[in-house]
Amino acid sequence: QVQLAESGGGLAQAGGSLRLSCAASGSIFIINTMGWYRQAPGNQRELVATITNGGIPNYSASVKGRFTISRDNAKNTVYLEMNSLKPEDTAVYYCYYGNSFQRDYWGQGTQVTVAS
Repeated sequence: QVQLAESGGGLAQAGGSLRLSCAASGSIFIINTMGWYRQAPGNQRELVATITNGGIPNYSASVKGRFTISRDNAKNTVYLEMNSLKPEDTAVYYCYYGNSFQRDYWGQGTQVTVAS
């Protein structure tokens, strides 16, 4: 089992910044991908950004250039720095952990609200 503990999020003004963190614990496999997905009301869950244990990032087109994903492998923690926030970034953000040897794990979600 893998547990994901999310922190950060909250309310920001358009153009502002927020930072999300997610720490993984439990049966962590050294080769893994961690990242963030989001789900707005009435929408499907969608990719925000992921990063491999080797540090290779992948961003959705909607956040590329505004969000930065990073990780600390020693702490099994992934970060999402969100800049130039837009109202359309408002959603519940879910931490993700996965690899080829285990099932996917999800955090409980943290609300991000961007006011116009």
